[in-house]
Amino acid sequence: MSIRESAVAGSFYTRAAEKLAAEVDGYLGDRGGAARAIGVVSPHAGYMYSGAVAGAVFARVTVPDAVVVLAPNHGNQGARLALWGEGAWRTPLGEVAVDEELAAAVLARAGVLERDEVAHGPEHSLEVQLPFLQRANPACRIVPVLLGHADAAELEALGAAVAGAIRELGRECLIVASSDMTHYESAESAREKDRLAIDRVLGLDPAGLLEVVAARRITMCGVCPAAAMLWAARALGAKKAELAKYATSGDVTGDMSEVVGYAGIAVR
Repeated sequence: MSIRESAVAGSFYTRAAEKLAAEVDGYLGDRGGAARAIGVVSPHAGYMYSGAVAGAVFARVTVPDAVVVLAPNHGNQGARLALWGEGAWRTPLGEVAVDEELAAAVLARAGVLERDEVAHGPEHSLEVQLPFLQRANPACRIVPVLLGHADAAELEALGAAVAGAIRELGRECLIVASSDMTHYESAESAREKDRLAIDRVLGLDPAGLLEVVAARRITMCGVCPAAAMLWAARALGAKKAELAKYATSGDVTGDMSEVVGYAGIAVR
């Protein structure tokens, strides 16, 4: 069985299992109001910076047994659009099994995807979502997908493939789009630009999201995962989206001159 070992435990989050569980539980808080969702946008920085935002969005949604995680490939290693199709991913909290049946169904429908494990090796953006999923539902299985640059047609096709596979298998599934927002601008500039992108996500407008990010040069690293998630969510009947929390790294460091923005958004 193919096991993907943690690449960033000890840096993006602690490698001590009990401490990690307590930290994630603290970010999740009381999940009594969690409700079914089709997708989320969740950040992927070190937990000290973005954990509260990730926790806020995962606290609002139920995590079913099947989760498709779409994340950006920062290092551009391996296949441009890469799916990990079997085995499990390991974090300090244990193993998260790959939903091999759902992964195969997505791959069969998505001509733009390749089955490739090399791309996933050092990438943090997908891995940091897993402890939140594990604490919300220890039984969940994942379909890990990394996206390099893709155009609107490819992302719409990927979204259609994900939605079609979910419908084909008749399962409840959550689609997680991993993304940070504006990088290394002033807090004022980041909030202004990020509001433009967030409004497109709240409007369930993937084409508009891609357009505004390009036109305003918004350094939203997971814009492709977010757009693909929105196309899939719309195909699955999404009607609305809500902003759970927005923050910047400056809210933690106190330095507002150069921040990274984080948004947690639930799509229902």
